[in-house]
Amino acid sequence: MHSEHEGACLICGAPIVYYDAPKEMECMICHKKASSHANCGEGHFVCDVCHGKKGITAIIAHCMKSDSRDPIALLQEMMEHPSVYMHGPEHHVMVGAALLTACRNAGGETDLAKALGEMAYRGGQYPGGSCGYWGSCGAAVSAGMFLSILTGTTPLSTETWGLCNRLTAACLEKLGTIGGPRCCKRNSFTAALTAAEYVKEHLGVAMEVPEQITCTHSARNKQCLKNRCPYYR
Repeated sequence: MHSEHEGACLICGAPIVYYDAPKEMECMICHKKASSHANCGEGHFVCDVCHGKKGITAIIAHCMKSDSRDPIALLQEMMEHPSVYMHGPEHHVMVGAALLTACRNAGGETDLAKALGEMAYRGGQYPGGSCGYWGSCGAAVSAGMFLSILTGTTPLSTETWGLCNRLTAACLEKLGTIGGPRCCKRNSFTAALTAAEYVKEHLGVAMEVPEQITCTHSARNKQCLKNRCPYYR
């Protein structure tokens, strides 16, 4: 079950309008002021924290109780939660959380509760709309965060510093090849698949991934690429 406001304003359902330059706006939920490139046609603004808060809580709870080794299956399950919207910054946590969980269950060594808490913190800092405004999609960066957390990488690390950056680059290359406009579902699947292959090759941990991914969200996405998307049904 999903909100009737999927892909639109959480307050009134009107389409989201994007601006070239950011504006300072007051969040309709927490009433804090923030700079943003987007609000709805009626002028309503919801900040990233309020947009993703319930979804991130649901994501961490789902991962903590899962024994799945398949990050795609985990993503598909979490995408069905009513607080995970068609598009939104909660995906910046969800990709890394699915990968941490599947990797741990496949034999990777990590304290999952601690790792997921760190994933929620790091992913929650990454702004919505970065795929377009920064040229760096949050799904790809979330995969990089996953590997950084898994390997304990810091800015002063040697071998793993490059490993994490190359994973993010590999994800961005795949996303850029498919092209836009953005789709948080398509980007999440692509980043998780790329990361699973990468971890198997470089760390020897074999997560499970399906032979074919079929997206069930295309009807909710007004910008769906349809036949240009590798997951379109």
